[in-house]
Amino acid sequence: MYIVACYLSYLAISIALTVWVARTLHKNGRVFLIEAFHGNEELADSVNHLLVVGFYLINVGYIAVALKTTQALTTAREVIELDCDKIGVVLLILGVMHFFNFFVLGRLRHKARRSVNHGQSILA
Repeated sequence: MYIVACYLSYLAISIALTVWVARTLHKNGRVFLIEAFHGNEELADSVNHLLVVGFYLINVGYIAVALKTTQALTTAREVIELDCDKIGVVLLILGVMHFFNFFVLGRLRHKARRSVNHGQSILA
């Protein structure tokens, strides 16, 4: 019975965290993408959506793979400790992916600004 509780709580918490982070990235990443794509909102929204889909696939895939355990759980304490270990790894992966996305979006934004500034100096 403890293993079922562990699995259910791990899935609920991990998927809820993944959804929250994905929504936050989608909402706040749009501004960077619009600037990176020179105001092309349709392209920015499309890329933003594709990034979120990839984010979900990677995270939910990892959550599913990491679900299995061979550890015998006989107390509630063991359930909580195993859940914390597994959720901690999910949080670290979400954090790394967040900073990776931020890095990529920042580079796109910087590149867009450079090309706009370079274009202005050519015209001047």
